[in-house]
This record gives sequence, structure tokens and C-alpha cells, in this order.
Amino acid sequence: MSVTLTERAARHVSRYLQKRGKGIGLRLGVRTTGCSGLAYKLEYVDEAQAEDQVFESQGVKVYVDPKSLPYLAGTELDYAREGLNEGFKFNNPNEKASCGCGESFTV
Repeated sequence: MSVTLTERAARHVSRYLQKRGKGIGLRLGVRTTGCSGLAYKLEYVDEAQAEDQVFESQGVKVYVDPKSLPYLAGTELDYAREGLNEGFKFNNPNEKASCGCGESFTV
């Protein structure tokens, strides 16, 4: 299974990379934290790692480390604006529950 971006998310990432002046894509991963156990982490990629799995979606490369991939397989990353808030939204079919504050999740 792959990791994909919606058109809005891809547009946002592409604009940011262009504005930043460097970068080859977006890294998506998970880390252990929070009350539910796992949290998403995002960072822009300047150099790929040998072990990365690379997915291309909407013209943007998404890099995922092998330890994070089982938790992220099938995830669609969206970018949404809700009122005054805006940010990435994770549509992850592996997510079973999330904490009340929305900062962490469990599979």
C-alpha cells in the first residue's frame, strides 16, 4: 500500500518547497509519544535516506522510513483550512483511536 496526497496537500507542499528554495519532497513518519502512543511527524526532505520508501503522489515525492510504513500504509494526507486554523489532516485507515486532544493515535 502507498501513501498519497490530496491535490490541496500536494499544492501546499509544492508551494512551500518552492518558497523554501530547496528540498525534494516530504517525509512522513510516526514517533512514540502522547497519551495514545503514536504521533505523526512531518518534515521537508533535502536528501533521501537509503532505507526510505518513496511514493509519488500528485507530482510530490513522499518519503517514509521502514519502521513507520506499517502504521502509515494507505494513509492519505490532506491540507485543510477550518476557520482560522489550517494544517495537514491524516486519513489513516490503520488508526483505531486518537486521544482527546488529537495529538496522538493508536493502531
